[in-house]
Amino acid sequence: MRGRPTIYDDANIVKKAQEVFWQKGYSATSLTDLQKATGAGAGSFYNTFKGGKKEVFKKAIEERRLTFDAFKIELGKSESPLELIKDFFRSIASAEENEHLKGCIIANTVVEMTFIDENLEANAVQILKEVEQMFTQAIKEEQSKGNLKTQTDPEILGRYLITFWCGLNTLRRMFPDKNILKNQIEMQLAVIS
Repeated sequence: MRGRPTIYDDANIVKKAQEVFWQKGYSATSLTDLQKATGAGAGSFYNTFKGGKKEVFKKAIEERRLTFDAFKIELGKSESPLELIKDFFRSIASAEENEHLKGCIIANTVVEMTFIDENLEANAVQILKEVEQMFTQAIKEEQSKGNLKTQTDPEILGRYLITFWCGLNTLRRMFPDKNILKNQIEMQLAVIS
C-alpha cells in the first residue's frame, strides 16, 4: 500500500515557514509552529524536508538570496541604479510596523547563529557579502560614468551600505515611525549622492 500523496507545494511551505522563522528566529521556532503555519503534518513535513527544520530554514534563506539576485538583475538593467538602491532603502520607511519589528531575516540569522550553527551563520554572511558586492559594483560603474560625486572607494561605500542596512534593521525596531526612519535614511543616503 502506498503512503498518502504529497499534497503540499514545497515553495508554499517554505514561504509560510519563512514567515515563522522571520518572526521567531530559528532557535525559538518549533516543529509545531511550522506545522501550524504550513498546515503540513509531521509526516508530510519530514517527507518533504528530510533534514527537518534546518533544511526548511536553509530553503527559506535561499529564497531571500533569489530575491536579492532578482534585484541585482534589475540594477543591471536600470539607467539609474543608484536611485534604485536609494529607493530600496527608502521603501523601508514606508513599511508597516510589523515589518519593522521583523527586521531582515538574513541579518537576524547572522546574529542568532553566531556560536550556535556555523553553517547557517556562514550562509547568511555570504548572502550579505553578495549584496555588498552588488552595491559595490553599481557604485563603481556609476563612478566611472561620472554619475557619482564622491570618489570614495566603491568597496568602502558598498560595505557602508551593508553596515547601514544592518543598523537600520535595529533602528526600525527601536523607532518604527515612518518620519523618523525617512529622515534617518535620507541622511545616510547622502553619502552616495
